[in-house]
Amino acid sequence: MLNKKYADKLRKLMKKNNIDAFIIGPSDDLNYLTGFNVHVCERLQAFFFLADGNYFHISPKMYLEEAEKNLGPDTDFFVWEDSENVLDIIKTAYQKYLLSGKTIAINNAIRGIDLIDISNRLPGEYVNGHEILELLRIRKDKEEIEKMQKAAHLADEAVEAAIKYIAPGMTEKDIKEKIMEFFEQKGTCLSFTPIVASGPNSSMPHYCDDSRVIQEKDIIIMDLGCQYESYCSDITRTVFVGGINAEEEKVYNTVLAANKAGEAKVGIGVSAEEVDIAAREVIVKAGYGEYFLTRTGHGIGVSVHEAPYIRTGNKQILEEGMAFSVEPGIYIKDKFGVRIEDIVVVAEYGANVLNKCSKEITIIK
Repeated sequence: MLNKKYADKLRKLMKKNNIDAFIIGPSDDLNYLTGFNVHVCERLQAFFFLADGNYFHISPKMYLEEAEKNLGPDTDFFVWEDSENVLDIIKTAYQKYLLSGKTIAINNAIRGIDLIDISNRLPGEYVNGHEILELLRIRKDKEEIEKMQKAAHLADEAVEAAIKYIAPGMTEKDIKEKIMEFFEQKGTCLSFTPIVASGPNSSMPHYCDDSRVIQEKDIIIMDLGCQYESYCSDITRTVFVGGINAEEEKVYNTVLAANKAGEAKVGIGVSAEEVDIAAREVIVKAGYGEYFLTRTGHGIGVSVHEAPYIRTGNKQILEEGMAFSVEPGIYIKDKFGVRIEDIVVVAEYGANVLNKCSKEITIIK
């Protein structure tokens, strides 16, 4: 069902940006606005939300029953079958709601090929509405923060369970499956596929493989998260198997100091780039600036990556309720990497750090 509070807020944003209508495909945006977490396939389906408060849904016939149950009786449905051209159905909707020639925003779930077909057939000014929809949910309220805190607590527990499980001889995949099994037992979904990167693989920030065998002396990055009532968590911890050498310890302590510096900078009225700079300066001064390959963080909520983006150049001012990661890292090619990540929420007093899992050097023996 359409969430009235979010719908009213979206209407204000649309009027401010001179947007007449939004086309929202199956996505976190749609789930946030309506609670409809729809199956994605090659058939075009989209929710149209208009600045005057009207809304309708373009639905393939095979998904109509589910759409009706989730979007409710107040939704106007335009249904198409596989034997029909969906553009004819959309044209009928455009005529009914007088959308021809209007300014229409698109969310990032509408495929490029669909947008090309729509814009070629149905006149209007089509614009990128992604940032507007991110603004819709950039500040979390008390209830949303509570859900994120519960998701963060589950992520903390998953890290602790994995640390107890890790032993030389197992593979990265074994650890990944243990993390996934933990969340399944807790009755929650993943917010993304866990990353388990060991040894030289840890120098790749978003390493995708999982075949390496854990050695008697090793380094392991674990990046994982889950959902609690649609709200995501995301945590990264770097641990050591069998001991730690002097270089690894220096790098780890540098990243930890950067993580703490970034979190200490968080506050109402601070810009996103100031948080990035605070963390980055620590790493640069330690001589590892060229190995900090990523931004310091990303926003999080119903999507695991959303606004605000914590990077140099982003002048966005932080406000109470904004939630994001602080995850500096050092990645030395073909050697090793270290990343430490927490989720924080901007509060009156500064950073409300949701993750409580230890960040001190952890050696598994």
